[in-house]
Amino acid sequence: GCDSLLNLTSQKATDAVNDIFRSLRDIARARMNMKQFNSIHNPGSNTHQASGSFFSPASYKPLLKQVVEEICNPDRPDPVDIEHVSSGLTDLLKTGFSMFMKVNRPHPGDHPLLIIFMVGGVTVSEVKMVKDLVATRKPGTQVIVLSSALLTPHSAIELLFAKDHLQPDTDI
Repeated sequence: GCDSLLNLTSQKATDAVNDIFRSLRDIARARMNMKQFNSIHNPGSNTHQASGSFFSPASYKPLLKQVVEEICNPDRPDPVDIEHVSSGLTDLLKTGFSMFMKVNRPHPGDHPLLIIFMVGGVTVSEVKMVKDLVATRKPGTQVIVLSSALLTPHSAIELLFAKDHLQPDTDI
């Protein structure tokens, strides 16, 4: 709502910052029902040991990194927040029989092709991070990363300020 610095007021700046934080809270609320991927923030700790104090700083762990690490996890527990969707008659029969007997659901990492689609956009560094993680944890797996947009730092900020996030007013 402000086209130049001459029209910038304290109220307009405050409203813009409040809109950004409202958007960030909405994003966090969308992940609230997840059990495993509900936070990208690790608060760190400040514990005291007999030999002195130990401090681990707060850190950020991207959601995409968490998901790819879970898919490529060699210990292979059943993923909590990732679902396998049956695609054929054989899969449907296995799913139906799983109610009566112990049948393991397929793990997302079982297939040699991993396709990830990021709604809203992905950065080049995120694509490289996915490529490197898959190469080290699941060698031989082909990964394809698709997205609705290739984000730059500038375009990510523009999307954060967009009035309608589904149809942003940016030139991406």
